[in-house]
Formats: sequence, structure tokens, C-alpha cells
Amino acid sequence: MPHYHRAGEVPRVKHTTFHRADGEGLHREELVSSKGFGGIYSLKYRLEMPTGLVEMRTIDLPRVHPWSEAPLLPMHLLPPEALAHRAEGDFGGDFIRARRVLFQNEGCTVAIARVTHGTEELYRNARASEYLFIHRGRGLFKSDFGELAFEPGDQLVIPRAVTWRLEPESFDDVRLLCIESTSALEIPRAYRNEYGQLLEEAPYCERDFKLPILGEPTRAKGPFSLIIRDGARAFEQKLAHHPFDLVGWDGYLYPYALNVRDFHPKVGRIHLPPPVHAVLRSEHFVLCNFVPRPFDFHPNAVPAPYFHSNIDSDELLYYFGGEFMSRTGMHEGSITLHPSGLPHGPQPGRTEASLGQAGTEEWAVMLDTYSRLQPTLAARALFDERYPRSWLTKEAL
Repeated sequence: MPHYHRAGEVPRVKHTTFHRADGEGLHREELVSSKGFGGIYSLKYRLEMPTGLVEMRTIDLPRVHPWSEAPLLPMHLLPPEALAHRAEGDFGGDFIRARRVLFQNEGCTVAIARVTHGTEELYRNARASEYLFIHRGRGLFKSDFGELAFEPGDQLVIPRAVTWRLEPESFDDVRLLCIESTSALEIPRAYRNEYGQLLEEAPYCERDFKLPILGEPTRAKGPFSLIIRDGARAFEQKLAHHPFDLVGWDGYLYPYALNVRDFHPKVGRIHLPPPVHAVLRSEHFVLCNFVPRPFDFHPNAVPAPYFHSNIDSDELLYYFGGEFMSRTGMHEGSITLHPSGLPHGPQPGRTEASLGQAGTEEWAVMLDTYSRLQPTLAARALFDERYPRSWLTKEAL
């Protein structure tokens, strides 16, 4: 996580008595830790016990159906509104049920969501950490750690087992890219010094992070509905007290946001490979930001990327603005997947068109996974059948 943070009231010495101001006993201390007791952690101080479960039942959330016959091809998925007549099912819902998983493997899932209405339910992912890219929409991300205002371009990082909800200002046009990871999302080690501080050459710094602001604790008796995801299964728990009852917390494990517009890209004399655009990593993938930047400054530089064969990773790109230097036919909200084992690169004419250009205005999030991404039937509904042949000349087509 970014750095140590403290909010609200906490006792001077951890694991000691911390009496409630209303005289009704002690605050309840909760340790939230990772990697057993060997990873980052935070200590929360609550009004009530976090274990007040009234009842629980199994529920159904939108199911993921693999596209088992998917061909091994470069893929372009059009945004749902571009192919509404072909899309299977409605790509809308509340912030919990709006997700449509497009790709998955044993370590992560990639989904899009169009949040069209609200819900009073709370949400917790018990199996995965989550990354939410706010393509469109504004509002509040609320968790027991506090509130965080979100806006387009924000990248929300939500550790596993955080209880939260999303409250958009309106539901006119709220679009999200949602990535789940069974391992923690971390700042790349190359960006940090031995003390964990971000280095001077890192593409962002601690000032760029948006942290939750802790307000007054919610003092309310339930029951309150909490939806818990556990992989493919889901449960509804009824809680005796509202879980946003913290009076204070401190530590390194908490949700935060980093806006893509605060990512400072590196440029070079010749073309630099995608790892210089990395923003986050997990055990299963690297996440990159492509933002407007000057092109290479060697007099004979070729700004467009060279052809590349990924032999051990799949490359997924989510386009959300501008024009990508090496691609044609992309829409706002397009997704491309270039699977490992196949070469990919600029389409005809794109290399030549890049020569002598001063810079690029592209905006995209890229995911490089270490295992094959399996498309789903939701991906098949958005599949652009023309894309695999887009490297052919017009004469060949």
C-alpha cells in the first residue's frame, strides 16, 4: 500500500484498553492482516463487535459462462452500446450485479460494468482484491475505512475483505472496468526504496494517492444486508450493527485511489517497452497506464511499437480515450486481447503514420497476465469478427 496512515482515534499503545466515550465498555479492536501476520496490516477500532451475524443465506449473482470454443486469435471486443443487438443480456445493474466477466484465469477476472441503479446493500470480496477503473461517473466510495470521492480516471484499489459500497452522484452514465486478483495489488518493487518510500524516478508519488476520509462512526442497529463473494459463490449476511462504526484505524492496509491523469509517463530516445508504464502488479499480472506523452526523440526513431510475440503472457488493453498509435477501429470502451504465442503489432500504415509525429494522445489501461485468459460468452457477444484480419491490406481483404 502507499504508506502508513492513521485516521480518527486510536489508543497510544495497541492491544490495550480503549474505553468508549459513552461509557458503554471498550472499543472493539480488529486486526486486519495479510500473509498471516507477516504482511501489511491495519488495526481498526469499532463501537461494536465485527462478528455480529444475525443470519446468512446463499444467493445467486450473475454467473460466468466460459466460451470454451473460443479460437486462439487476436480479439477486439466492442463496447456493448456498439453492438446492442448482439449483446447477450443487459449490461446494467447495481454496483454489485452490473459486472459482466469477459475474461478469467486462475488468478484474475476482467469485467466491465454499467451501473444503472443503486442498492442499500454492502459488499465484500472474501476471495480477491479488486481494482476498479472509473471510466465514467462520479460519486462516493464508502467503506469502513471512510469515504473517498471518485471521478473519471480514478483507479480504486480495494484489498480483499474490505466492506464497501459505491454511491454514484447519478446513474446517467457510470462505466467501470473491474479486475479481481486472488493475490494483493502492490506498487512495483522497482518504484520503492528499502524503506518502502516511492523513489524520485517513480511515475507517481505519495502525494498522488487519494485516501479514505474517516467521518463520524455509524451508530445503527440492523439488520444490514452484506453481500459476500467467495469466488463463484455468493452469500447474503444480515448484520446486527452497521459495519461502518469505526472511531479510528491505522496501518498500511486500506483502500485508496490513484488517478490515471496523475501517472507521469517515461519517454526515451527510442521506443521504450510497456514495463515503463507499469502502475501496479500482483502475482498474476502487471497493470499499466498509457497516457498522452511525447514520442521518442532519436532523429530516426520509430514511435509505433515493433512487432512483438508474447511467449508467456496475454496482453489486454482497455481503451478509454484519444487515439491509439498502433490501432485503427478502436472505440471508447473497446477491449483488445492479444494472447501469448501469437505475434501482434501495428496495423498496416500505422508505423509509417507515426514517423515524425511529436506525441500521442492515447488513454488506455493494459493488463499483462502470466496465464492464459479464457474468454466468456459475454465476450463472445461483443467479439468483432473483423479484427483478426485487420493486419491484411485492403487489397487482400
